[in-house]
Amino acid sequence: MGLFDKFRKKDKLQEIKKDEGFNITQTEEIDEAVLEEQVKEEMIVEEAEIVSETIEETTETADEFHEEETLDKTEDTLKNTPSFFSKLKQGLTKTRNSLSEQINNVFATFVAVDEDLFEELEEALIMADIGVETSTYIIEELRNRVKHKFIKEAQGVKEELVLIISEIMAKQDSTMNVSTVPSVILVIGVNGVGKTTSIGKMAAHYKSEGKRVMLAAADTFRAAAIDQLDVWADRVGCEIIKHQENSDPAAVVFDACKAAKARGADILICDTAGRLHNKKNLMAELEKINRVISRELPESARETLLVLDATTGQNAVSQAKLFGEAAEISGIVLTKLDGTAKGGIVIALAKEQNLAVKFVGVGEKIDDLQEFVPMDFAKALFEE
Repeated sequence: MGLFDKFRKKDKLQEIKKDEGFNITQTEEIDEAVLEEQVKEEMIVEEAEIVSETIEETTETADEFHEEETLDKTEDTLKNTPSFFSKLKQGLTKTRNSLSEQINNVFATFVAVDEDLFEELEEALIMADIGVETSTYIIEELRNRVKHKFIKEAQGVKEELVLIISEIMAKQDSTMNVSTVPSVILVIGVNGVGKTTSIGKMAAHYKSEGKRVMLAAADTFRAAAIDQLDVWADRVGCEIIKHQENSDPAAVVFDACKAAKARGADILICDTAGRLHNKKNLMAELEKINRVISRELPESARETLLVLDATTGQNAVSQAKLFGEAAEISGIVLTKLDGTAKGGIVIALAKEQNLAVKFVGVGEKIDDLQEFVPMDFAKALFEE
């Protein structure tokens, strides 16, 4: 025992004697062995308390350091995260190059603003998968504006062309209605367009905004669809309601609605079967699901989103028309926009089907599904 500990022991002996009612000046015999054991126990307790306080102080310091370090990393991430516009612009590279190249070639070829110029521009728009009907409308509108504004130079015609396309896109409201708790997003679309992946990325998008998201695996007929969505739920960190394969989809949605209310979910995203070969059955199934949602969540905001593959071009417009006959679609999720030169299909969907694009996929990463901004799209389509 060190000198310091001996002094502590002596002091402790004196304290204990006083506590036990001993008079230190008395010469009565005291069981020194018992007192020594008591001293040791109290010294051990004191040392343990000192160590505990030291650990707490160290932990608090470490927590503060960790919080500061996390904040710094978050700030760095936000600084280094590309904006939606830059991602969209990058994702539209193939479409922009195709469209801009053809249009610029037309303006380079024609000096005078005449009928031949309009015909060549119309052909360029059609080749960019804007479609015949929409391209015809754009050129007719362009003719009228050039005439009434007395535009004589090719650059003026080009500026007017960009303005017309911007106006077409701006007519559709691309804002998602998720104003209630919970809000319901019903997702439909044929197999292979990226429906399940889009749901997972959508869940990640809302989760990043601090919302509590729940998934409903109501595509019970496609092999592995439930497992796929389960993987996404685990990856994103959200709850999933699922039944066995070939279960009744409406029953899954019923349970999901109950769970969403009970657990305080902000957003419920429901996957559905992607069969289109029998429109009558599809319509009956969707009607049944919608009746369940209306009964269980009558006050909830609801979006019905159709997922389309941008690489299919005009076929996407045909799908939108067929699904529109079977369901009341509120918007489009356009996937694989970064992998195609057919991004002009967005304009055709807005003009011919009166459908707003709500989300676009501009990459493979989990955060590359972005809410759509029409004016940004028009700008990114032509900006060099």
